[in-house]
Amino acid sequence: MTVRALLLLVALVTMLLPRELTVHQLLPLANAEETPGKRIALSFDDVPRGPGAFVAPAERPAMLIASLRTAGVEQAAFFVNPARIAPADGDARTIDAYVAAGHVIANHTNSHPHLSAMSAADYLADIDRAEAWLRGRPGYRPWFRYPFLDEGGRDKAKRDAVRAGLAERGLSNGYVTVDGSDWHMEQLAVDARRAGKDIDLDALRDLYVETHLESAEFADRLAQRAIGRSPAHMLLLHETDLAALFVEDLVAALREAGWTIVTADAAFADPIYRALPDVPFANGTLTEMLAWEQDLPPPRWYERNDTAIAAPLFAARVLHEETRP
Repeated sequence: MTVRALLLLVALVTMLLPRELTVHQLLPLANAEETPGKRIALSFDDVPRGPGAFVAPAERPAMLIASLRTAGVEQAAFFVNPARIAPADGDARTIDAYVAAGHVIANHTNSHPHLSAMSAADYLADIDRAEAWLRGRPGYRPWFRYPFLDEGGRDKAKRDAVRAGLAERGLSNGYVTVDGSDWHMEQLAVDARRAGKDIDLDALRDLYVETHLESAEFADRLAQRAIGRSPAHMLLLHETDLAALFVEDLVAALREAGWTIVTADAAFADPIYRALPDVPFANGTLTEMLAWEQDLPPPRWYERNDTAIAAPLFAARVLHEETRP
C-alpha cells in the first residue's frame, strides 16, 4: 500500500467514527435549576436467556412483563441474541410480547462473543447477522450493546474498527452506566439450587435490590465527579429469574431513594451516550470509562462487581453459611 493510499484509508475510518463529545459538552446545563434529578432506565441483556434457578424459561417473560407493568415501567430495552432464538420454544413470540407491552429491542450480537477473542471483521459480521433478524421488526432501535461490555480491551485498533463499523451501519453504542453484576448473583443461585442448598428468597430479594440501588448511587456520584452532572442513567440487568421475581421491588426502592424511572429512549437521548472514551482498557460501564479518562482516582468500579466480594456476601446472607474473614 502506498503512503497516499494509507492516508486515504485513515481519513475514511476517521470520517466513519461517530463524532466524539468532549467532556465540556457533557457538563451541567447553563441553568442549574434546569438540571433534572436522578433518572434511570432499565435494560435487559441476553434475550432469550437460558434456565435459571426458580422459574421455567417459558414462564419468565410473562412474569417479567407483568412485574414491569405493575412497577409502572413504561419502556425498558431488551438486547437480543437471535442465535439463541429457538422457534420450537416460542422465543420469537416472547420478544414480540415484550414489544407489545411497550418495550423496545436492540442488538446484542447474534451469538454473544467476546470482541477481545476475535477479529473486528468477524465481530461485525456477527452483528450483521443479528441486524438481519432485528431490523424492521416492531420496537426495533438502532442500538448495539457489547456482550460482556467488552469493547476490545487493550486493542485500540480493534476498538476503533468496530466503532467505525457501527457508525457505518447506523448503530449507536447502547452503553450502560450502572451495573450490579446480576448475572453473577443469578449464577450463584443456580449453583446453590443444583447443590441442594436452602435459599432464603427474602434475603436474596433484599440483596438484589440493595446491590443495584447501591450501584446506581455509586455510578451517579462518579458521573457527577467526571462530567459535573447527573446524566440519565442506564441500568444493566439480564433476562433472569431474579429480574422476574424482584424487579418490582427494585423499582420501588429506586423511587423511594429519589430516582425517576425514564424510558430507554429518553435515557439514550442524553448526550453522554455519544461519548467515545479513550482509555487504556476499553471494557466496563461508560461511567467508569469517563472517570478513568478524566483521571479520577479509584474506586471507579462498584465493589460488588468484584466476584470475590459478592460471592461471600451471597453465601452469608442468602445461604446463611459461615464465611471466613
